[in-house]
Amino acid sequence: MFGQQKAPRVPAINLTLYSRPNCHLCEKMKVTLERVARRYPFKLAEIDVSTNSELEKTYGSEIPVLIIEGRKTAHYYIREEELLQKLAEYY
Repeated sequence: MFGQQKAPRVPAINLTLYSRPNCHLCEKMKVTLERVARRYPFKLAEIDVSTNSELEKTYGSEIPVLIIEGRKTAHYYIREEELLQKLAEYY
């Protein structure tokens, strides 16, 4: 159509954050994710490992654990710049 432009398609990047309640490192990572989401939108699934014994066994000693598109990307901490760089690979 003349005069109308389609919005560019933004890839739906899927992130998973394995965390647990009362985890200060988890809260820090969530703040970083919130800041980065302003620049690179993504879908975030947050999973509480304390609700599942298998997840607790797999991720409990490393939380928070960040998964991007099925790949373990970070645990404990990720700098904002590093996360921006990782997400830029999908755009």
